[in-house]
Amino acid sequence: MGWANVDEEQELDYYSCDDMSILDNDNKYVQQLDIRDPQLREGDGDDSDDSDDADNSRTHGPMTIPEKRRAQNDIFGAFAANISAHVTQREVDDAASRSATEEQLSIRDILAQRETTVRITNPRDYQTELFQTAKNGNTIAVLDTGSGKTHIATLLLKHVLDEELETRAKGGVHKTAFFLVDSVNLVFQQTNVLKCGLDQGVESVCGAMGASLWRRPTWDTLFAKNMVIVCTAEVLSQCLMHAFISMAQINLLIFDEAHHAKGNHPYAQIMKDYYLHESDKTRRPRLFGMTASPVDVGGLNPEDVVEAAANLETMLCSKIVTVDEATLAANNISPPSEEVVLYDRLQSELETPFHNKVKAQYGNVKAFRKFFVKSKQTGSELGRWASDMYWAFAFADEQARKLQQREEFHYNNLNRENVNVEELDAKIQRLKDAATFVQGHDFGTPCLGSVDLSSKVLKLHEWLSMYYERSDEPRCIVFVEQRQTTRLLKLIFDHIGGPNLRCDVLVGVNSRAGEHNVSLRAQILTLSKFRRGELNCIFATSVAEEGLDIPQCNLVIRFDLYRTMIAYVQSRGRARHRNSKYLHMLENGNNDHYERLMQVKLDETVMRNFCKGIARDRLLDDLDDADDLDAFEDKLYLSFVDPVSGAKLTYRSSLSVLNHFVATLPTPIHEMHLQPTYVISAEVNTDPRDAHRTGFRCEVILPECSPVISMIGKVESRKTVARCSAAFSMCLELHKKGFLDSNLLPTISKSLPAMRNAHLALGVKKKGNYPMLIKPEFWKQDRGSVPQHLYLTIVDVDAGLDRPHQPFGLLTRSRFPHMPSFPVYLTDGRASNVVSQSLAAPLAISQEVLELVTKFTLRIYEDIYNKIYEYDVQKMSYWVVPLLSSRCESPPQYPSFEDIVDMAQVRKVYEQPNWQWAPGTSDDDILDKFYSNSVATHLKPQDPKFMDSILDYSDSKWLRSRDVNRWHQNQPVLNVEKIPFRRNHLARVEDKEQEVLDSLKTVICPEPMRVSNVATPFVVMCYILPAIIHRFESYLIALEACKHIDLKVSPALALEALTKDSDNTDEHGEENTNFRSGMGPNYERLEFLGDCFLKMATSISTFVLQPDENEFEFHVRRMLMLCNANLMDTAVGKKKFKFADGEERGLQLYNYVRTGAFSRRTWYPEGLKLLRGKGVGKSEDDWLKLTHKLGDKSIADVCEAFIGATFMQHHHAGKWSPLDWDETVKAVKLFANSPDHPQSKWSDYYAAYTMPQYQIAESTATQLDLARKIEAKHPYKFKYPRLLRSAFVHPSQPFMWEQIPNYQRLEFLGDSLLDMVFIMHLFYAYPDKDPQWLTEHKTPMVSNKFLGAVCVKLGWHTHIRQNTATLSFQIRDYVTEVQEAEREANGAVDYWVGVSEPPKCLADVIEAYVAAIFVDSEFDFNVVKDFFEHHLKPYFEDMTLDAYDDFASNHPTTRLSRLLSINLGCNDWRMGALETETCIPGKGKTVAAMVMIHNKVVFHSLGQSGRYARVRASQAALEVLDGLPPYEFRSRYGCDCVDEGEGEMVTEEKEKAMKERIGLSI
Repeated sequence: MGWANVDEEQELDYYSCDDMSILDNDNKYVQQLDIRDPQLREGDGDDSDDSDDADNSRTHGPMTIPEKRRAQNDIFGAFAANISAHVTQREVDDAASRSATEEQLSIRDILAQRETTVRITNPRDYQTELFQTAKNGNTIAVLDTGSGKTHIATLLLKHVLDEELETRAKGGVHKTAFFLVDSVNLVFQQTNVLKCGLDQGVESVCGAMGASLWRRPTWDTLFAKNMVIVCTAEVLSQCLMHAFISMAQINLLIFDEAHHAKGNHPYAQIMKDYYLHESDKTRRPRLFGMTASPVDVGGLNPEDVVEAAANLETMLCSKIVTVDEATLAANNISPPSEEVVLYDRLQSELETPFHNKVKAQYGNVKAFRKFFVKSKQTGSELGRWASDMYWAFAFADEQARKLQQREEFHYNNLNRENVNVEELDAKIQRLKDAATFVQGHDFGTPCLGSVDLSSKVLKLHEWLSMYYERSDEPRCIVFVEQRQTTRLLKLIFDHIGGPNLRCDVLVGVNSRAGEHNVSLRAQILTLSKFRRGELNCIFATSVAEEGLDIPQCNLVIRFDLYRTMIAYVQSRGRARHRNSKYLHMLENGNNDHYERLMQVKLDETVMRNFCKGIARDRLLDDLDDADDLDAFEDKLYLSFVDPVSGAKLTYRSSLSVLNHFVATLPTPIHEMHLQPTYVISAEVNTDPRDAHRTGFRCEVILPECSPVISMIGKVESRKTVARCSAAFSMCLELHKKGFLDSNLLPTISKSLPAMRNAHLALGVKKKGNYPMLIKPEFWKQDRGSVPQHLYLTIVDVDAGLDRPHQPFGLLTRSRFPHMPSFPVYLTDGRASNVVSQSLAAPLAISQEVLELVTKFTLRIYEDIYNKIYEYDVQKMSYWVVPLLSSRCESPPQYPSFEDIVDMAQVRKVYEQPNWQWAPGTSDDDILDKFYSNSVATHLKPQDPKFMDSILDYSDSKWLRSRDVNRWHQNQPVLNVEKIPFRRNHLARVEDKEQEVLDSLKTVICPEPMRVSNVATPFVVMCYILPAIIHRFESYLIALEACKHIDLKVSPALALEALTKDSDNTDEHGEENTNFRSGMGPNYERLEFLGDCFLKMATSISTFVLQPDENEFEFHVRRMLMLCNANLMDTAVGKKKFKFADGEERGLQLYNYVRTGAFSRRTWYPEGLKLLRGKGVGKSEDDWLKLTHKLGDKSIADVCEAFIGATFMQHHHAGKWSPLDWDETVKAVKLFANSPDHPQSKWSDYYAAYTMPQYQIAESTATQLDLARKIEAKHPYKFKYPRLLRSAFVHPSQPFMWEQIPNYQRLEFLGDSLLDMVFIMHLFYAYPDKDPQWLTEHKTPMVSNKFLGAVCVKLGWHTHIRQNTATLSFQIRDYVTEVQEAEREANGAVDYWVGVSEPPKCLADVIEAYVAAIFVDSEFDFNVVKDFFEHHLKPYFEDMTLDAYDDFASNHPTTRLSRLLSINLGCNDWRMGALETETCIPGKGKTVAAMVMIHNKVVFHSLGQSGRYARVRASQAALEVLDGLPPYEFRSRYGCDCVDEGEGEMVTEEKEKAMKERIGLSI
C-alpha cells in the first residue's frame, strides 16, 4: 500500500538496493541476499503484518450495492478524518525539524542536518557543479549510468560554443569541438542527443562513409557547416594524422566511456600521439571524460584500483571528479528492485535425435566440429528445439557458401602446389550435401514444456507471461552472451510468447565487409520500434549495455550473467522505469553463478569505496569540515529579527526555513523540482584591491510554482556559506513580499487568492432577486405632451407572412434607432425577417391627423387584442399605422403623411370602425374581410356543423340570448381560417401548438359576426405586432444599457450580451433547464469571446505595470481582476466605477439582463389606462415592476459578454488596427475595475511599458546568432535580440550565467495572446458552434502537446537553454517520437495527437516567443496573427477531424480508470473526494481525493478543490501503477477479481461502471 504525499510526488516503496530477493521455481521468497555481506542467508518468512491483515476477515461483509457503497463511504470518511495522522504527520515532523530555532542547534547539528539542508539532493545541483568544474579544468566525470553525464557534456558544449562564437565575432581562429565515442552505433545516437540540445551544427562521422571522408575538401566542408563533430576516436585519429585538423583547431574533446583510454585504444593514441605533442598548452583543447566506472575492477584490490584510476587521469591529463554515493542514490529516482531467479539444473550436454543423425552422416567433417559442440551447448542452455534449430542457422544459404569458401581456402593453403581438384570437389560436395540435408529437415514449432525447452527458457517464459498476460505496455530487455541465442529466443517466443509480446533482437554491428550499413540500419530501426512501442521485448547482446539509448524498461533480465562489474552496472542502468525489476537468472546449485554475482557486487563496493575515498576537493558534495567552520558564527554574518514576533532568521536557519516554504507550495501535477536548487559559481574576486582573494557566489532557484524563482547571494569564502547567503537573501525577499509571516512560516494559502479559486469563483446556483426593466426609457421621451411632429419607422417582413400582408409604420416622439433584422416564425415553419427603416426627417402632424392615428392605434388594441384603452394623446408611447406598400421600398426623403401612410384606411376605420354583412354584398367584399379564400357554395346556413347548424355555430352569444331565426337564412357560407391565439412569433412553432394549427379551417356565416373595418392584410401584419414590439423594446433596453455603461455596441450585439434564455445558460454542454424560446441568441458565445479578451488584456496590463514581479504574482493579479467575484461586484454596484465624465456610480447591470421570453401581458404600451380587457383591475406596477432571479455567475458572465460584444462590434477582418480594439479595452477597464488595469485604449499598454535593462543591453555574438537562426524559421527581425534569448531560457538555468531572465514572464503573456488568436479563428470560422464545442476544440489548439510539436517542427527545441538532465532526455525522446509520427502520417496534420505528452518547456518556448515578438513590435497584434497564419493555422483548417473531436477526453482520471479496469482487470475500486483538515503549518482546509482498491485507500492527494485533487490523486496512482504487471498488482493490493479475458472489448456496461467508480465528490 502506498500513500500519496500532499503536494508532492508519490513516494514509492522499492526493494532496497542492498537487498535482493531470491525466488525458487515456485516464485516463493526463500532466501534474502545481503549485498553488504556477500553470503546467502535464510529469510524470515512471511511478513507478520500481512499475515495479520489476512486473518482479519469480517463475519459479514456488505452484500448489496447500496451496502457496499455505504461501507466504502465510511472508509473514505474515516480516512479523510484522520488524514493528518496518515500523511501529514511526516510532513509536520520534517518541517518542524527543519524549522528548529537556531538556539537549539549547534554548528555541528547544522552540518549533521545537511541531508535535508545544505547537501546536494537535487540532481541538478551536482550536474551544475560538475559543469562548473569542467569549465575550469580537464575533468573526468564519474557518474552512474542514467545520472546525466551527457547532460553535463551538453552544458559544457553550449558554454564552449558560446565562447567560440564570441571569438569568431572578433576575428579569431575557427575551432571545432569533438565528441568521441567508442562504437559506430553510438555516433548516430549521440548526434541525435546533441542535435536536440544544441543550436549549432552537429554532424556525425564514421569510417564507413566512404573514401570521400579521407579528402580535405570533405573535412573543410564539415568544419565550415558544423561546430561539433561526433565520431569514433579512430576517425579523429585519422583526421589528425592526415593534418585535416590540428589540436590547436579543436576547442573541446569529449571522451564518452572514458575508461577505455588505456593501452592501444584510439582514445589513448589520440592523447599520446597528438594532444601531448602540442607543446603550447594554451592551444590544447579542453578535455572532458565521462564514465560510470573509471576502471574495471575485476577482482583488483583497492590499491590497484587507485593506481589504475591515477593512470587514467595521467592518460587524459584530467582529474576524476565525482559525487558521493548518497547523492548518486538520490539521483536514481526509480532504482530497480533486484531479484535472483533460480532455474533447475541444466543437462550438461544434450544430443538430440537430429544432432545424432547429422553426426552419423557428417561427424567426420572437420569443419563441422564446432557446430556439434555448439549444438550440444545450445541444447543444454535452451532445449531440444533450439539445438536442432541451431543447425538451420549454421547451414543457411549464406553460411553454407562461406563454409565452402573457407574450406577451399584452407585446402589451398595446406596443399599449395599439390592441389587435387577431385579431392577438393569431393570435400566441397560433402559440405553441400550436409547443407541440403539440414535444410530439408522439418524443425516444427516449439511447444511449451520440458520436451522442447530447457528449464532456463521455461523460467524466462514464466516471468514474461506475468508481465504480458493482459497488456502490451511493459518493456523488457533480455541480455544474453551470444548472437545466435538472441535469434533462437526470438523464434521460440514468437511461438510461445502470447498475443501481447512483440519481440526482436538487438546485436552489435557486423564488421564483415559488405554488411555494415545494413546491420547498422537494422539496429537503429529496432531501437526506434522499441522506443515507439511497436516492439516491447528485445533479446540483446552486450551492445545494449553500454551507451546505447534504450528506453526505460519495466523488466531487465540477465538470461546469461554478466562477466564484469561494468557490464552488470550498465545493464542494470537500463531498468529505469518507476516500477522496474532487474532479474539475475542463476542455475540452482551452480556455484560459479553465485560466485559471479558475489564478485560483481564486491567489485561494485570496491569502486564505490574508491569514489568515496578520492580527494575531498574532487568530491563535489563534500562540505567544508566542521572543524574548519568554527568561524561560522552569528556575529560574523547577517541576521534578521522580525519586529512583531521576534523570530530570528540567520544564515544557518534560512536553509531550513526555505525548505519548509518549498514543502508547502501548491505544486502542479508534473512539477519536476520540489526543493531548492543551489548553483555555485566559479571562484570570483571579492576584493578589487586584492586580486588573490577569491570566493564563491551562489544562486538559489525555487520550483516554478514559487512566487519568487531565484535569488543570488553575496560572495562568500566557502561554498557552504555562499549557499546560506543565497537562502538568507531569498527568505528576506519572501518575507518582504508577505510569503513568510512574522513567525517565518509560509503564508502561501492566505496571500495567493489565485490558489484558492473557491473564494473567487461564483456558482450558478447562488441566486439573487433583482429588479428587471420591462419598458425602455425611450417611450417616455416627451410623453405627457401633444406632439407637433412624429418620426416614422417603416416595418416590414422580407419573406412575407402566412397570408398577404401590409407593412405598418411605427410613429414615435423621437427618432427610432436603427434596428437589426430579426426572424419571426410562421405556421409552416418558415422564418421571415422583420426589417425596419427609420426615416431621418420628422413628419409634421396636425391635431386632426394626430386624432385619426391615435384612434386607429387604439382600434387595433380593441379589435385584434380585445383591450380598450382610454383615449389620451399625451400618454401615447407610440402609434401604429398602415403604410402604402408601394411607397415603402424607396420612401421619399421628406415625406408627408399622405405620401406614405394609408390614410384612406385610417379615415375609413375612424369613420366606420365596423363592417356588417347585408343582402346584396358582393362575394369579393365579403372575402376581403375574413381569412377566407372562397365561398362554400355547396353549403347552406342550416347545414349541421359542430352545433345545430353553421348559422348557430356562427353566433357567439350565450344560448339563452341566441336566436338564429333573426338572421338571413339564405346568406352565404364562407370557407375561413380561425386566427390562432399564438402570439410568440419569435419562436418556432412547438409541437403542442402544431396540433391547433393543423385544425384551423372551418365554415361560418358572415351576418352574426362583428367585423372590424381594418383591412385584412394589415390585420395579418398586426398579429405579429406583439412580437415585434417585444423585440424592439428589448433592443431599446439593451441600447440604454450601453449608454448607461458608456460603451458603443449595436442593438443586436448588446441584446445578445444581455440575453439569458435558460436557468443554466452558464453551464455549457448541459441540457438547458427552463429554456425560454424566442429570445434570440444568448450571451454564451460572446461571453466565451469576452473571457478570452479579458484574460489577454489583464495579462498585458499586469505584464507592463509589474516589471519586477514574476509569473506567479502575475497569475494572482490577473485572477483578482478577471475572477467572477470581481466582475459581479462591479456589475451589481458593490464596486463603483468612475466614468470619463467624472461621475462615480454603480452599474446595476441586472436591470438590463433579459431573462424573460415574450409575454402576452407586458408588450402592451405603458401609461394608457385600461378600460376593458384582461387585467383591467390591476395597476401598471403589477405587470411592469417585475423581478427576476439571477445567479451571481450569470451577472459576471454578462460582463464578459459585453466585452465580447464590443470586440465583435469594432473588430474588422484583415490587417489588425489598434483602433479596432480601443472600445474593447475600455470595456475591460470598466468591468475589471481595478488599479491594475488603468488602460482605456490599446495604445495605453505600450505607453505604460518600460523596457527592462536586459532587453536594451548590447547583444552577444551568441544572441545575435540565435536571432539569425530564428528569423530563418519565421520572418520577423528582432530589434532587441536579448528579448528573444529570454524566450528560450528555461527556469532551471541560473540567471547569473547570462544575466537574462527566464521565459516565465513572457510565457505568461504569450499564453494569453495565443489564446486570443486561436479563439478568433474558431469564433469566426464556426459561427454556429456553441461555447462547449468551441472550448473542446480550443483545447487541442492551446495544448502543450500541439505547441510542443510545433516547437519541434520549427527546430526550436535545440535553442532552449536549460540545466536539467531529465528534461534533456525527455526532449530527446519526444523529438524522436513526434518526428517519426510525422513521417508516418503521410501529410496528415493531426499526427501529433497520438504521441506522448511533451516536456512543457517546448510549449512554453512557443508562447514566450509569441510574447517576445509582440513586445519587440511595440504590442502590434499583427505579428501574433502572422505567426498563427504561418505556423499554427495549417493544422486547424478542418476542426471536424476525429482526433480533435476526441482530444479533450484524455484525462488522468480517465486513464486511471482504464488502467485499473482494463489493463489490471480490477473491478473493486472507487474514487471519492471529501473536505478535510491538514495540520502542516501554512496549510488550511483542503479537499482530499482518494483512490480505494478493495476497500483500502491506497492513493490520495490534497488540493484546493475536488477537481484538482482528483487529478492529482489519479496522477499519483498512475505514477505507481503504470507499468505494474497484473500479477504484482494482485499481490500488492490483494486483488482477487475474476479475469474477464484478454483482449476483450470494453462494453457499454463496463464503461458505465468505470464512470461510476470515478464518481463525484461525496
